[in-house]
Parts: sequence; C-alpha cells; structure tokens
Amino acid sequence: MNDELARINISRYIANFNCSELFPWDGNRPWNITFTASKIVMEIIQGLPSEYDVSDGIALHQSAIIEDGSILKAPVVIGPRCYVAAGAYLRGGGWLQGDCIIGPGSELKSSFMFSGSKLAHLNFVGDSIIGERVNLEAGSIIANYRNEWSNHDIKIRDDGRLFCIGIDKFGALVGDGARIGANSVIAPGALIEPDTVVGRLTLIDQCSALSA
Repeated sequence: MNDELARINISRYIANFNCSELFPWDGNRPWNITFTASKIVMEIIQGLPSEYDVSDGIALHQSAIIEDGSILKAPVVIGPRCYVAAGAYLRGGGWLQGDCIIGPGSELKSSFMFSGSKLAHLNFVGDSIIGERVNLEAGSIIANYRNEWSNHDIKIRDDGRLFCIGIDKFGALVGDGARIGANSVIAPGALIEPDTVVGRLTLIDQCSALSA
C-alpha cells in the first residue's frame, strides 16, 4: 500500500459525504469502506431514527417502497423515499441514503448510494461508493473483480500513476452527477469525476495500459 493514496479525498467526489451517516469513516480510503461494508452498515443501523423499521439487520424507512420479489440480504439500509423494484438484489452490506432507485434485475453488492442515484434495470454495482444524482442506464455495469488478471489485486490510477490497493475487490468511486450510459462497463478500480458522462457501450478501464 502506497501512503500517497491517502490524498484521495472522497468529499472531492461526493460533496455531502461529510454530512452523511458515513462521516465517521471520512478518513478511510473508499476501498476500505466497501471492504468493510457489512460492518459499517450494521453500525449505521444502530443509530437510525424511529422513522426506520428495523428487523434482523434490515432497516427500511417508512416512506420507502420495496416491491414483492426483491431480495434484501442483511445488513441493509433503505432510506427515505427509496424504491426497490421486483427482481432487485441487495447483498453484502448496502446503504441507500434517500430518493434512490434500484430497478428490476439490478444487483447492488457491498455498496453505498447517495441521494437521488438510480440503477435503471439489469445493472450490477459491486464494492462501490456512488455519489448523489448518479444515473446508471440499463445494462451498465460497475465491475469489482479483475478476473482477467493472474494477480487479482485491484490497482488505482491516480495522477497518471498506478497504485496497488492491497485487496482484490473494488468497483468505483463515482462522483456526484455522473451519468453512465446503457450497456457500458466500468472496470474495477475506477475513480469517476463528478458530472462525468460515460457514453453507451463504452468501456472505462483506467488501468488499460497495464499488463497483468
């Protein structure tokens, strides 16, 4: 682990990070947050207000809509006015801040979504932190594992240099307002700047110049 990675500031990507329930983990690198997602979500659940109904590690705000046929595996927090469609699958520690949508056939694994973000349908988001008002169109993927490399350790490209983060699962840190087009793929280890637009059928692989 390179100490220079400590300068990656989550609040530069997600403006309200320090005003959120994730603030106690502000000093952590994003991949350390997703790696310990289940533990963090359980701690968040302990401090939720009475507007949440909590049972067996699943916390649902009373204004949230959870359709029949969705699968929620504890621990998970579904915030105010969120909508989880039939066929959605949340596992490994999930947190939806508020006004989020998880569309039909979408999977969220060990990830955190800030207010107003949406997975349209048939999406996969793994081990990621998604900022506010991020929209993933149908079929877009944030991958979390380097299946194609013989050494699966995730690497981050920052300021033109590659750094190994010391774990083998991390998807992306996606900044506020990003829009990810249909059937696009974000390869593991991405840092997506706020308001980035990813075109449909696009591959974003920030380590593409690296030989495995």
